[in-house]
Amino acid sequence: MRLRIGAVVVLLAMMLGAAPPGAAGPAPRVTFMLDWFPNPNHVPVYAALQRGFLKAAGVDVTVQVPADPNDPLKLVAAGKVDLAISYQPAVVIARAEGLPVVTVGLLVDHPLTTVMFLRGSGIGNPADLRGKTVGYAVAGFEEAMLVAIAARAGLKKGDYRMVNVGFNLTPALLGRKVDAVVGAYKNYERIQIELQGRQVGMFEVEKYGVPDYYELVIIASERVVRERPETVARFVRALTQGIRHTLASQDDAWKAYVAANPKLNDTLNRRGYAATLPFYARGQRQSAPRWTALADFLHAHGIIKRKTPVEAMFTNRFVPAP
Repeated sequence: MRLRIGAVVVLLAMMLGAAPPGAAGPAPRVTFMLDWFPNPNHVPVYAALQRGFLKAAGVDVTVQVPADPNDPLKLVAAGKVDLAISYQPAVVIARAEGLPVVTVGLLVDHPLTTVMFLRGSGIGNPADLRGKTVGYAVAGFEEAMLVAIAARAGLKKGDYRMVNVGFNLTPALLGRKVDAVVGAYKNYERIQIELQGRQVGMFEVEKYGVPDYYELVIIASERVVRERPETVARFVRALTQGIRHTLASQDDAWKAYVAANPKLNDTLNRRGYAATLPFYARGQRQSAPRWTALADFLHAHGIIKRKTPVEAMFTNRFVPAP
């Protein structure tokens, strides 16, 4: 009987991604995918890696960079990647489409997205978008954001024109191919443009009728949450340490980021990092009302056809102790 009980304990430990009690087995391996190329949003991740928080938590993490920002969510849902950075709106849309992804943690807990324009373009408030051309990168949510912002100023869809410029938001704006862009980040594209000697104006979307949402979230598949909860908990705990270290030791966290990405030690990234510091998540507990508000917004604008139960889209079971 003792042998059978011991075997069950070992089996459970392996399922949880942990070594059996009393054993010094290898740390569970985790494939973790960024949402896009390394940038200042990811400094806490590299702080957790370079300063040993992930290793101390007992996880062996391999960081991957996607070819497309839509890939991480799809690869997590397909079981090709264990954990990844994604976006709260993308998770709501994915769940409505039946993809089994769950948000298990937070990296940036307020929107970075804006409607951005050049000073001197004749735009000073949303009503000035009348007759203007607005570029966007991602169909669906970005279009809905502009509709909501314009509607508050009394504008209808026909009062402005939208064009898909892909992810070339900055060149499109600087090249005057568009009058404004929706989807540009206040901590990145804004700085790119300012470094070109131009002054930027922007509408922060959450101040103009778009629900406050989590810009960057950590996602896992339902299967990983179910079968490897201890591994997920360890990762979220180490990421939380990385965020806290970034906020408490800003210079050291920057050095960790640069050590992993030497080519990014430039003015754009340094200024972007300073602009991102106020937006790193101050905690890991997610708000059900915020998930509900965003789902209601996406449903009202026809981006999703059905709303998923809020408890299926996120979990707070991995919130670390204070």
